[in-house]
Amino acid sequence: MHSRVFSYGTLQQPEVQASLYGGHVPTFADALLEHKITWLKISNPDVIKLSGSDTHPALVPGGTTDRVEGSCLELTEAQLAATDEYESADYERFEVVLESGNTAWVYRAKNS
Repeated sequence: MHSRVFSYGTLQQPEVQASLYGGHVPTFADALLEHKITWLKISNPDVIKLSGSDTHPALVPGGTTDRVEGSCLELTEAQLAATDEYESADYERFEVVLESGNTAWVYRAKNS
């Protein structure tokens, strides 16, 4: 069984996918409506080392004209678990409906 994860940040980076999933995963372009990006200081040193940055994008609710472009990743349950581990310190996972009409998981800053 596969799960979709909408990525608007580091999960799209080849080096992050290689580390988490063993290589590139199937992806397609999509967008999330009524959200916008802010920036979050990352606390997990392993994530900082892997992504190359201590500041990552984070979703926040937006207005009716706001739109966040990104990629929808097709992940196995094991890959989704690896993503949860990667995002766990600073983000939480929730379900959204994307512009395409597909349902996907997305990670937002905790307490946003």
